[in-house]
Amino acid sequence: MLIEETPLPGAFVITPEPIADARGFFARMVDREAFAARGMSADFVQASVSFNARAATLRGLHFQRDPHGEDKLIRVTMGAVHDVIVDLRPGSPTRGRSHALRLDAASRAALYVPKGFAHGFVTLVDETEILYQMTTPYVAGAAAGLRWDDPLLAIDWPVADPILSERDAAWPLLAPADIAP
Repeated sequence: MLIEETPLPGAFVITPEPIADARGFFARMVDREAFAARGMSADFVQASVSFNARAATLRGLHFQRDPHGEDKLIRVTMGAVHDVIVDLRPGSPTRGRSHALRLDAASRAALYVPKGFAHGFVTLVDETEILYQMTTPYVAGAAAGLRWDDPLLAIDWPVADPILSERDAAWPLLAPADIAP
């Protein structure tokens, strides 16, 4: 597997390196030692699936407040998404910055999102499924989010009018001090 850091330190793209034969292929996606060498955790305690029936479904931007921050490994198992992460780590030189990439079932690439980041995606095709692995269990009282269209974040989403939950549409807008490094 290849592990490549994104422009936001601590977040990585994991790309499988298939070993193929007549039956298909085999590829590693998680390696505790390789992850640890880059400061990543492979101690996943929960896995969840998000199925999205329609293209233009937007989920996010979500995170858990401390002390329930979670590292996530995100992989699209069916379909395709425009995936976005936002660095919210206090003191980080990239605090308030976002990074976007396409994740799809065909590439089988995964995104490692460390604690202190918000995460969201918009589906690019109907019937898209995402597998999440997390290092911390979900804690309802720690769940938080950012508005997908917050002008301070200036995220360039590929859809203008996404399908949103009431909760995701209602996250408050940020103040400049909220994302100052």
